[in-house]
Amino acid sequence: MKESFRWYGPNDVVTLATIRQAGAKTVVSALHNIPNGEVWGVKEIKAHQTIIEKAGLEWGVVESVPIHEDIKQRIGDFEVYIENYKKTLENLSRCGIHTVCYNFMPVLDWTRTHLYKTLEDGSTALSYEINALRAFDLYIVKRVHAQQDYSAQEIYVAKRYYESLDDLQIKSLTKSIIAGLPGAEEGYTMEQFNKQIGGYSNIDTETLRSHLIEFLKALMPTAEACKINMCIHPDDPPYSLFGIPRVVSSAADIDLLFDAVPSLNNGLTFCTGSFGVRADNNLLEMFTKHAERIHFLHFRSTQRDEEGNFHEANHLEGDVDMYAMVKAALTEERKRKNLGRKDCEIPMRPDHGHQMLDDLNKTTNPGYSAIGRLKGLAELRGLAMGIMRSGF
Repeated sequence: MKESFRWYGPNDVVTLATIRQAGAKTVVSALHNIPNGEVWGVKEIKAHQTIIEKAGLEWGVVESVPIHEDIKQRIGDFEVYIENYKKTLENLSRCGIHTVCYNFMPVLDWTRTHLYKTLEDGSTALSYEINALRAFDLYIVKRVHAQQDYSAQEIYVAKRYYESLDDLQIKSLTKSIIAGLPGAEEGYTMEQFNKQIGGYSNIDTETLRSHLIEFLKALMPTAEACKINMCIHPDDPPYSLFGIPRVVSSAADIDLLFDAVPSLNNGLTFCTGSFGVRADNNLLEMFTKHAERIHFLHFRSTQRDEEGNFHEANHLEGDVDMYAMVKAALTEERKRKNLGRKDCEIPMRPDHGHQMLDDLNKTTNPGYSAIGRLKGLAELRGLAMGIMRSGF
């Protein structure tokens, strides 16, 4: 696997020098300064690329070129934004970058209710607490029709949870959910958030899925011509939030998407953590079925419970069988090499490391401190070497 590390640009506390010392050779990055929907120019791409290359690294994966909300809802200037997206892909290709990760999550990108859950060993992890989300939805956002989405018992428990919070905790919960996490380009005020939610009042699951498929059908000729591998990231968490559907959450979702747009340039970022939150997702089966179109790997593990709560576990622990997943990735790489595919080495990055050791005293992007990801990369590297040396 092509060992990679995410970098949020020159203002990232985790420097390129740190990434190089971690042993990664490839940087996963984006032009976060360019507003959603605008074209990434060759000049801007080259400038970012030059910074990375001067540090002795390569910019191998874009994560992400965000999808404008107008495209997801197919309103306003969505056709203009699709054309701008095509131009961005063309410009990335001119600069030698051919792997683009993106997602189609409405309104919010990846979502957590708590950014610093303290674990038994003293490190902290990102976590998602279902009653916190419900309390936020019902009593902080006060979403219209929210009461209809929950049972009487769920509402009762959510109300008790809300009543247990003080003003500081309410502010922290609100910031965690709507202020915009790393990689989520949108950040909202409460008024903006309610307005965005309202935009999906008449969009059901099948409508949103059709919007994604139409977007990809429009994009594929450009992606194929430019040899760009588009790799969609699954929903995180992989179920509906705030009454808004999500359509990249399950094995069935993935099957429908690839049946509708069969081009191999329409690919997948296989995130074991996102898919792994759902007990009904058989990760190894999903990976094996769609292995030829997996262009990017996010290896992380989550620990879930029956109620829908989860937190980021250590990379080799939790609910994900990481041994099976790494072995599957290495098997696919060997197959591609035998077929003569140029993309026989799949970019992989350790995702959402714990905040630990000296990083506990630093202000870093939640989930993206250096040492926790370094630990994850080291563990994954060792696991991969053990599998390869075993003569798999």
